[in-house]
Amino acid sequence: MLSKKQARTFFLGGTLVTFLAFIALTIFSFSKSQDQSNYEKITEQVVRGKDLWEKNNCMGCHTILGEGGYYAPELTKVIDRRGEGYIRAVLTTPMPWNPNGRKMVAYGFSQEEADDMIAFFDWIDDIDLNGFDTVVSPLAKNKQQ
Repeated sequence: MLSKKQARTFFLGGTLVTFLAFIALTIFSFSKSQDQSNYEKITEQVVRGKDLWEKNNCMGCHTILGEGGYYAPELTKVIDRRGEGYIRAVLTTPMPWNPNGRKMVAYGFSQEEADDMIAFFDWIDDIDLNGFDTVVSPLAKNKQQ
């Protein structure tokens, strides 16, 4: 059994060690070598693409990096999966269409707006996902099974 003084010393020592470990891990996490955000490659075109993504509430149906709606496909690695031509055709079509029975709104983006969205998707594709090639939504996982 520990005396009060020993218990206090044990508690304060454990608290100090835990606090120092927390500070060290925080510094390590924010070090340049651990950066996975790809922020240095953000261009004005990427920002405009993200603005279009938000303005048109694409996240209401689609997901990026696992965040968003599960009604429509995950778009994290969409350029690798579908290619720029397919994405451009989807974004610029003036007609609504129903892929797999789901209604996709026809936004009818201009070529410049489509380029901006593709730049945004390309920037997202280059984020380090810790070895995961794609982030798959639960809806897509159910379809694969």
